[in-house]
Amino acid sequence: MEICRHDEFCGGCIYQGTPYEEQLKIKEGEVLRLLEKKEIKCKEILPIQPAPSQYGYRNKMEYTFGDMEKGGEMTLGMHRKKHFMSIVTVDHCQLVHEDFNKVLRTTLDFCQEKGYSFYHKKAHRGLLRHLIVRRGVHTGELLVNLVTSTEEGFDEEGYVKALRSLDLEHELVGILRTFNDRLADAVYCEELKVLDGRDYYMEKIMDLDFKVSAFSFFQTNVEAVEALYSYAVGLIDDFSGKTAFDLFCGTGTITQTLARTARKAIGVELVEEAVEAAKANAALNGLDNCQFIAGDVFEVLETVTEKPDVIVVDPPRVGISPKALDKIIGYGVKQIVYVSCNPKSLVENLYYLQYYGYEVESLKAFDNFPGTKHVETVVLLSQQKPDDTIEIDLDLDELDATSAELKATYQEIKDYVLKEFGLKVSSLYISQVKRKCGIEVGENYNLPKSENARVPQCPKEKEDAIKAALKYYAMI
Repeated sequence: MEICRHDEFCGGCIYQGTPYEEQLKIKEGEVLRLLEKKEIKCKEILPIQPAPSQYGYRNKMEYTFGDMEKGGEMTLGMHRKKHFMSIVTVDHCQLVHEDFNKVLRTTLDFCQEKGYSFYHKKAHRGLLRHLIVRRGVHTGELLVNLVTSTEEGFDEEGYVKALRSLDLEHELVGILRTFNDRLADAVYCEELKVLDGRDYYMEKIMDLDFKVSAFSFFQTNVEAVEALYSYAVGLIDDFSGKTAFDLFCGTGTITQTLARTARKAIGVELVEEAVEAAKANAALNGLDNCQFIAGDVFEVLETVTEKPDVIVVDPPRVGISPKALDKIIGYGVKQIVYVSCNPKSLVENLYYLQYYGYEVESLKAFDNFPGTKHVETVVLLSQQKPDDTIEIDLDLDELDATSAELKATYQEIKDYVLKEFGLKVSSLYISQVKRKCGIEVGENYNLPKSENARVPQCPKEKEDAIKAALKYYAMI
């Protein structure tokens, strides 16, 4: 990657001047280092997938109005390295399409000529706050959104005219103005006004159509995420006629891809706006076997009656909470596909899953954001199979056929404990009690070398109830 002219001050890229092959080695090495540190066993580690392009790949940028030096001329762009209050104008950024740079430069020139003020973070006054530019990579559509306070005097018609005069490669389908008077230095929509065109753009991913509104979450690097999603879904064994869960589904790209083969696909997402967008896009694509539910993953799974045959997870940077992991493990599905945007939280979750009976079959890193520190990872996990059997001689007279046949599932044990004792117990607690009773639950259920504070221990009351269930089913 050639050195960007903004590199001295802009904090957007950390690998300026670093050969791309070296960037890939660094990112792949970081993932492998974290796996080794957490002692994650992985059957197959595949080479990192390079991005389709190192340049111009971002389909969204959020710029901030401010100044480079206190009292200096107004700037528009990114926060300066180690100087959060300073803003660097980045009208030659390498990570965006040239149309973004043209819109930024024209917007800044227009606002400077008009003598408008930018919003001062400490004084909490001023007009101009942010500029958001979004594009449809496969559709060639562009959406511009100027974020201001409600301070009067902005020439909306003049701004539309300035943007319409630009020679752009994309079709400018919408020019918006968002009003935000909140004190926090973050984009928030108190009111949205369409100055020209419409308030959304269209995009295509994996032959699916998506309507992306002004503030909808959407994948930042479309071409790279197509490769990642295709790979992730391709890891799953034949799931035709089965039920698939897509947890932390965002606007439902993976959910809809699964729905084209599965009997039913259920997507769960915390952000309600993303869920509404997912529903609209599924209807747009004629998919009637998709269900989208808004809410916390753990809480939603507590209420969903359907059981999945396969699970895909694509959590935010913090990863998956132990409570949600417990619920996921409890389904006992044969395959889990984990899509991660943060290798640190990934390895923590893999440790948890490995400890409770899932093996890491394969792992592959993806460089979806060249020039930056970010790396994506796709992991296939499978339910651990019993060790190979050995032949032994048995005296049939000594064999208790009744107890041999009564091998209860985790769900049956849970149901018994709930019915007889009124207690809810988790698969994790059942595994712990089984181990205490000498019941083999697989290599990865052995106690770790050091205590993992994040793994909850079964309370005495629930332990006694689980033991009662094991006795009932003649397992002890």
